[in-house]
Amino acid sequence: MSAFPGSPRILKGGIVLIDAASSAVLRVIALQYNPDSLTRSLQVQAVSADGGDRSEVLRLKGPPVETLKLEAEIDATDQLEFPEQNGGVAQSGIFAQLAALETMVYPSSGQLRANDLLAQIGTLEIVPMETPLALFVWSKSRILPVRVTEFGITEEAFDTALNPIRAKVSLGLRVLSVNDVPSGHKAASLFMSYLQQKERLAGGAGGQLSALGLSGVP
Repeated sequence: MSAFPGSPRILKGGIVLIDAASSAVLRVIALQYNPDSLTRSLQVQAVSADGGDRSEVLRLKGPPVETLKLEAEIDATDQLEFPEQNGGVAQSGIFAQLAALETMVYPSSGQLRANDLLAQIGTLEIVPMETPLALFVWSKSRILPVRVTEFGITEEAFDTALNPIRAKVSLGLRVLSVNDVPSGHKAASLFMSYLQQKERLAGGAGGQLSALGLSGVP
């Protein structure tokens, strides 16, 4: 699956894990191949007028709940052609690439040990473990704070030691808006940048009533 030598360089999509407090980059996960499609869904957060005040019908409670779905391919075929240059792939296939994605939805082993120790000494309330903040990056214009909601892996081919060498990963992501995080959280500022970018783009896409066969609004 090597790219044609004369083809233009295409930016990769991916996920960046950061520390929400310091913004320090903890891990960068670039997708090997960009998905052919990206499904986006926006659930409108409107004020319900059922049995209530009809003057509320145009009001919104907040930003829509935006979800993303995509399928990513991971393939070690090219690397296996040159095992002397790709020792890790030759030894364990694509386990490392899969692990980088999978650990996004696991608490760390250190957190689990710490909580186990707290339980052993009789701590009554153990605070749920916090993961790094995940950013879905799909060009410079779309850097979205997200939470992983769905994760599926289909391993499709294996080497002689049964290491996976080709797989498809399906990801479901929910964009974190200002309604999902405390005031001042890094995810809130990233969401506001994303929304402001939408507003700038929308401002340049205005049409004319004449295109709809109208000279004015009745």
